[in-house]
Amino acid sequence: MNKPLILVTNDDGITSKGIAALVSVVKEIGEVVVLAPDSPNSGMGHAITVDSTIHIKKSNIFGEGVEAYECSGTPADCVKLAKHQLLKDRTINLVVSGINHGHNASISVIYSGTMAAAREGSIEGIPAIGFSIDDFRYDADFEHTLPFIQKICETTISNGLPAHRALNVNFPKASKEPIKGIKVVRQTNGYWKEEFDARTDPHGRPYFWMGGEFINHEPGNEETDMWCLDNNYASVVPCQTDLTDYESIEKLSEWDLKVK
Repeated sequence: MNKPLILVTNDDGITSKGIAALVSVVKEIGEVVVLAPDSPNSGMGHAITVDSTIHIKKSNIFGEGVEAYECSGTPADCVKLAKHQLLKDRTINLVVSGINHGHNASISVIYSGTMAAAREGSIEGIPAIGFSIDDFRYDADFEHTLPFIQKICETTISNGLPAHRALNVNFPKASKEPIKGIKVVRQTNGYWKEEFDARTDPHGRPYFWMGGEFINHEPGNEETDMWCLDNNYASVVPCQTDLTDYESIEKLSEWDLKVK
């Protein structure tokens, strides 16, 4: 009767294999309510719906014992709706998002709908975790991540997190070797170098298909999340929503910004 209440969401959509794997773990820890997008929202970032309606519909996709809803909005919308409408009279003990098909290490964290949902939970003062795996395939194997997810969730519920913080957890792709362990590290300094493939549709109209490669500015740095993925460790990066560059405040205060 005193089980923690766990909200589950994602950005790959309610029918994804990753969210099914996540639900299978957290339903053993607490009471689970799922509110997830009804379609893929990858790369959505922290977008919210402000110019159209949002609909939710009950779903039985996870079977008996799991209350679930699909939502026409974004991952951040899902957390907002759960907090302020669906579960407005209850205390949510943990928000978990994922398991994302594809890692959200380094700069990917700012583009990620998975992590946007976790950050939205942290904004609301709820301990929150985003889980991702370095495997973009639809049928990715999540089995090797499940014991680590259970441990991280249980420990977070027991210990709590600092106010308005979320955890960005990334797992390496399944391999013959087991995951070596979990490391608490920082975000890698890197970026995506985009390449746009210019094409023409059957009607003669130009369009673009975005691709590119990840540029790592600090390969070999064991204190970073990308190193962990490259070396078969799970990475845990504590995140906050305050993007202020405090080191630059004093320097910029010396600028002459008076309008004459």
